[in-house]
Amino acid sequence: MLHIDPAILGRVAKPARYTGQEWNSIQKDHADMDVTFALAFPDVYEVGMSHLGLKILYQIINNQPNMAAERVFTPWLDMEAEMRAAGLPLYTLETFRPVREFDIIGFTLQYELSYTNILTMLDMAGVPLLAADRTAEDPFVIAGGPCAFNMEPIADFFDFAALGESEESILEIARCLEGWKKEGRPGGRTGFLTRVGALEGIYVPGFYDVTYSEDGTVSSIRSLTPAVPATVKKRIVKDLEAADYLTNPVVPFLDVVHDRAVLELFRGCTRGCRFCQAGMVYRPVRERKPETLLKIAQEIIDNTGYSEITLSSLSTADYSCLHELVTALMARFCGQGVSVSLPSLRIDSFSIRLAQEVQQVRKSGLTFAPEAGTQRLRDVINKGVTEQNLEDAVTAAFEAGWSTVKLYFMIGLPTETDDDIKGIADLAHKVLNIYRRVKGKGGAKVTVSVSSFVPKPDTAFQWFGQDTVAEIQRKQQYLRSLIRDRNITYHYHDARASYLEGVFARGDRRLSQVLLHAWRSGAKYDGWTEHFRYDIWMEAFAASGLDPSFYANRQRSVTELLPWEHLDAAVHKEFYLSEYQKALAEEYTVDCRRDMCSNCGVCAGLTAGIIDWGGKA
Repeated sequence: MLHIDPAILGRVAKPARYTGQEWNSIQKDHADMDVTFALAFPDVYEVGMSHLGLKILYQIINNQPNMAAERVFTPWLDMEAEMRAAGLPLYTLETFRPVREFDIIGFTLQYELSYTNILTMLDMAGVPLLAADRTAEDPFVIAGGPCAFNMEPIADFFDFAALGESEESILEIARCLEGWKKEGRPGGRTGFLTRVGALEGIYVPGFYDVTYSEDGTVSSIRSLTPAVPATVKKRIVKDLEAADYLTNPVVPFLDVVHDRAVLELFRGCTRGCRFCQAGMVYRPVRERKPETLLKIAQEIIDNTGYSEITLSSLSTADYSCLHELVTALMARFCGQGVSVSLPSLRIDSFSIRLAQEVQQVRKSGLTFAPEAGTQRLRDVINKGVTEQNLEDAVTAAFEAGWSTVKLYFMIGLPTETDDDIKGIADLAHKVLNIYRRVKGKGGAKVTVSVSSFVPKPDTAFQWFGQDTVAEIQRKQQYLRSLIRDRNITYHYHDARASYLEGVFARGDRRLSQVLLHAWRSGAKYDGWTEHFRYDIWMEAFAASGLDPSFYANRQRSVTELLPWEHLDAAVHKEFYLSEYQKALAEEYTVDCRRDMCSNCGVCAGLTAGIIDWGGKA
């Protein structure tokens, strides 16, 4: 156990990020443990402590009597400087043990712009950055999360990855490691990687070779040993009713991004938005029963004392028993001062009765996500909502007393024109006019939040080129010029950061050298506007002889071998190609959960199916 000088904590912002000892945190004696995990989140404490997946794995591992899981986050810049000056290695919050003393360091990959923080954490831990440089004395460094579906740009830094949902595979990995250690570590690191690589859903990058054509595209991806499959298919939990669920989360001492009880209603989404990676890689839809969710909610509130429950899923309003569940939650918790909140709502699923129910305890604004400003572009992206849906939703909300609305959009979507940009401003002004019509006066507040489209792997748009930085900036300023009412607030993302995200989202292994160069030049916390250094990144690309536009802006041929094609999200490539063509034709694909099967391949490929407790599947 390390000793942290209190004087260090007195010199940094938010020292509670580094002190541990939170309510429900678990400390175990490592001398009694067969396997130890350092669960690492490559961002600041407040962000990492809001991530549900990390909390679930923490509970699952610690439920095993011979295993321990502890947490570690990226120190903020002030704490990093203090730790380096004092010679303190990166440590976990539970036992203040150096991270390099754990068997496995498991990183959650949520966002491409957190990649430099991974290198910061490994360096502070004293672990060799490159997997090829690690020895028998080093921990295994593993990855999971949505970015693992294309982890090629960071493959050089990881020993292996768990593809898909990890509730079951994490214990298989642990038992594999336990057996290998008890047998005397036969074959060294390679011996263990050969064993773990044979598990379903496990990807060992070092066991695969990638070659490139003269034009820079990938020409082949092949496994180097028969011990691992040519294609690694994701894992899912087929029945959430039988899965471990989070009831005893660690309660932080300081405010975090989502400091509340999280109730995960279901996984997956079949709406089929063509820009949405999560809607593809988390298929099929699997719901929890309302009675199970009520039981989970009661246990979380009893174990934490939280005063808010948030209902979480990719499309929460699509939960088949939502009204029944919300009514039961409010009946049980309203008298205790516990509120229930919903995330952003689909405008075609909006229910004013539901909105009124959840805001009995604590009232807030409403959030909707039209995504695009015109019906033509909403058809291209398969959003499946209309302007009339938005009008009906905000009219009902304003009649019921709401006056604040937030609208989410994207710019830079495939086939977008300036008319589509103008449509965003038109919709915002229309919402204000609806309020004036309903109330007979002004006073509504509309926030327009606009992100930049980034083409992602495992979507119908994975072949489309991203708009250049200059073009995104032009569109952002054009939209600003069209918003003429002071009651509309306009927010947008840094186009340069979105560009870098696009580079790494569709990148290949050659980007590892760019990442390493940028990190050594000072890149870190790239997802934080105040610390993003675009100049460092452009210099790193130049020094590596790679063109970032080759990855982000290039329109890709549908016959091109994509860098992630050996990492299988279980959706057929033919389905993506069909959706690509339907996007160009502005054709809609129905929600297979409520209509006919769209033949994406997931259910058959995973021998799983949609679980819908409302009986509408």
